[in-house]
Amino acid sequence: MTKPIPICGEHRVPKEWRPITFEYTDDGISIRVPNVYAWVCPADNEASFTPETVDELIVTAWELPDTAAEID
Repeated sequence: MTKPIPICGEHRVPKEWRPITFEYTDDGISIRVPNVYAWVCPADNEASFTPETVDELIVTAWELPDTAAEID
């Protein structure tokens, strides 16, 4: 069974399932992860992530600075 398409609460339009670039900055370190799928409001491009995607992004955001430090 497929889930219904979410509606943007602010603009009252159906969201679109599409890839975006996730961007995160903390303590002077910026992380960009391209091609992350999210539900996106077509009116303002505000993205909503599934819980599974959020879990993966949190792990990535924590691991990437350590990896970058090892490369330096």
